[in-house]
Amino acid sequence: MNHYPAIFEPLTIRRMTLKNRIVMPPMGTNFAAMDGSFVQDHIDYYVQRAKGGTGLITVENVCLDFPMGTNGTTQLRMDNDQFIPGLFRLTEALHSYGACVSVQINHAGASAYAGRLNGVQPVSSSNIPSKKGGAIPRPLQKEEIYAIVRKYGEAAGRAQRAGFDCVEIHAGHSYLLSQFLSPMYNKRTDEFGGSAENRTRFARLVIDEIRSVVGPFFPICLRFSAEEFTEGGNTLEDTLELLEYLNDEVDILNVSAALNDSIQFQIDGMNLPDGWRSYMAKAVKDKFGKVTMTSGNIRSPQAAQDILERGDADLLAMGRGLIAEPNWVLKVQNGHEELLRKCISCNIGCADHRISKSKPICCTVNPDLFREAEYRKQHVKNNVQVVVIGGGTAGLEAACTAAEVGCKVTLFEEKPELGGLARDIARLPDKTRINDFPNYLIQRTKQLTNLDIITGTQADLPMITALNPDIIVNATGAKPLLPPIAGLHDQLGKPGTKVFSIFDLLHNMENFQEFEGKRIAVVGGGAVGLDVVEYYAERGAQEVSIIEMIPLLGKDLDMITRISMMKMVEEREVNVHTETALTEVCSDRFKVKHGEQEFEIPFDLGFVCLGMRSFSPLMDSLLDYGKEHQVEVVNIGDSKQARRIIDGTREGRNILHIIQRVDEFKNEFSYSY
Repeated sequence: MNHYPAIFEPLTIRRMTLKNRIVMPPMGTNFAAMDGSFVQDHIDYYVQRAKGGTGLITVENVCLDFPMGTNGTTQLRMDNDQFIPGLFRLTEALHSYGACVSVQINHAGASAYAGRLNGVQPVSSSNIPSKKGGAIPRPLQKEEIYAIVRKYGEAAGRAQRAGFDCVEIHAGHSYLLSQFLSPMYNKRTDEFGGSAENRTRFARLVIDEIRSVVGPFFPICLRFSAEEFTEGGNTLEDTLELLEYLNDEVDILNVSAALNDSIQFQIDGMNLPDGWRSYMAKAVKDKFGKVTMTSGNIRSPQAAQDILERGDADLLAMGRGLIAEPNWVLKVQNGHEELLRKCISCNIGCADHRISKSKPICCTVNPDLFREAEYRKQHVKNNVQVVVIGGGTAGLEAACTAAEVGCKVTLFEEKPELGGLARDIARLPDKTRINDFPNYLIQRTKQLTNLDIITGTQADLPMITALNPDIIVNATGAKPLLPPIAGLHDQLGKPGTKVFSIFDLLHNMENFQEFEGKRIAVVGGGAVGLDVVEYYAERGAQEVSIIEMIPLLGKDLDMITRISMMKMVEEREVNVHTETALTEVCSDRFKVKHGEQEFEIPFDLGFVCLGMRSFSPLMDSLLDYGKEHQVEVVNIGDSKQARRIIDGTREGRNILHIIQRVDEFKNEFSYSY
């Protein structure tokens, strides 16, 4: 029985019929070739989401004016007919799985990728950068605006010829049309600036040009930032006025949010609830009565169903959710909701890798975006015994992967429950989404009869060797880093003291529920320290201070989390002491030094959060055993080096390479006798 009928109700828009209400929205990937064409991995990436049942797949923003309109380190192109064959290959592949296919056409304007402009000044409505510290653009001349309008129409025509079912115009997120729509950027005094009608004139010309090219039966979608969440930007009420000039000839209104300088509301942080933006879509739908799309951390099928049932929107865009779980639709449709690999909104592999580091996207919870479960078909030909020590996310991924290819796997976990550090961090109210990953991994273990899990047991060498393993995976995690600072070890976590580590907090949350009137001091301005600051500052602590040795906070955080954290620090008036060293820990104060100045920071509760260090007490004996008995020994996750969940997930899946090597060796050994 289908518990979510609204999700699976078909919808016809002009001559395009969607089999369900789930949409993969356009998300940059950095998968494209340098010349703007598709590579096979890129096509495979989209195919996985079509195989998984997605109703409408919208291909990431495609350049229609090269190089001035280009965006991202690598970007697909549609600025001439040479790109149609590759685009046609994609649409044919996706159609074969029953998905409809759209493409977002876009001009980046002032957000253009400087590396391809060769020193040429980018263009915009005015001379306002698209983000703080961005390149200063030059205002477009009127004849240039009309030339770009024609290029939009040409790109839409190519999309139609390449087999797309729909075309999406990007008019949000600080790209060129947004730079005309938003008073943040548009300071023009001609017919393209000033009033709402004038600021919409460029986008209106684009819509009309595209309709004249694609004809009356081809759907057009318009994506825009309904709330820009910036001072001086458009509010929802402002956008509703703008849409009065834009809704004609548009079939789908894709209601997004934010600009570059409020990107944490475009690429949602994990503390924002499922479907939090749907109020914007409802306002648009109520006013214009058109097919409306919403997005924003939609992970839960029930939340998706509720949005549709309330009439907030007609379509649900699940971007990062489909990166993490390409089979979201099929799993929900077939009653396997417990096996959803939900996105945890960490924004590390999808956003930070692409935007900050110019790398191809990847995913914390999904280690293979291209081939999904293909590895499960490559079963071992021999009896391969695998022992995994540690039941955190890295160990669980390794154990499940090994069992899924036919190995006999035993996993030891010394705690009573599985999940490791991820489970601990998820105890923080703003980090609860992280729980979804260990929950999924645990459900995955329950499908595997060849995986034995022994909890509440600290593994030792005799236990491990008794299983006669071929492969030993050490995934014992990390412990807090506690350097030899005066007073630290005397005060930390002792009865009657007020100095604690992150684990003291996480393992005893019920003892840390008092906020009002409390003075909190946190040593360490990395991810862990900022989590503690957020916990207390957002809940009304009287005073919160943070101490960090280097010049900035959150140095190693992903860009979205760092922006969000810095906004929290500013709004909650946290006392920030950077370039400040901890010199001594006392029972009710930290002694610190900034340059030549020494001072004290008193507290009611003090937290020492100086990061984590790898913890692998068995590794030396395991390596010795491995050498003596020709057993493969591998160290993964935080026990190799304290890092992020994404690294352990990748290393857990990479156990496949070791399994293949062992299996091939066993084959050769058996053939030699």
